[in-house]
This record gives sequence, C-alpha cells and structure tokens, in this order.
Amino acid sequence: MIIYYLIFINIVGILSMYLDKYFAKKNMYRISEKNLFLIAIAGGSIGSIIGMHKFRHKTKHKQFTIGLPAILFVQVFILNYIL
Repeated sequence: MIIYYLIFINIVGILSMYLDKYFAKKNMYRISEKNLFLIAIAGGSIGSIIGMHKFRHKTKHKQFTIGLPAILFVQVFILNYIL
C-alpha cells in the first residue's frame, strides 16, 4: 500500500512541476511554492526533482535546487533510521 502511495505522490510531484510551468507560460493561475514544497514533503520529492529538471522549472531558485534535495535527504535518513 505504501508503494502505491509513493508512486502516486511522485506522479503528482512531476505533474505539479509541469502544470506550474505551463501555467507560467500562459499567464494563468499558478501553483504556490508552498504547495509544491508540501507535495515534496508528503513523499513526492523524487517526482518533484525529476519534474523540476525535466521541465526546467524552478531551477534558478536556490530554495528549490537546494530545498528539494534536502527534503529527499531527510526522508531517506528517516526511512533508513526506521528500518
């Protein structure tokens, strides 16, 4: 069950980066940075990082280029500690 959740939330992470980039190009309503980080914190950090690089979105923002990998690092550390 946990594997399905992680697959789902990482797909959401990729799609959120894609949609925010698309909305930015079209001058439409944007996904807030807070929500992008919440998706990563909820387990979608790998998908968010993949989406960030694949769609070249938020790659010039230090809070994302440093923050998303830091979230992933903490998640892996916690998972490693639990197991």
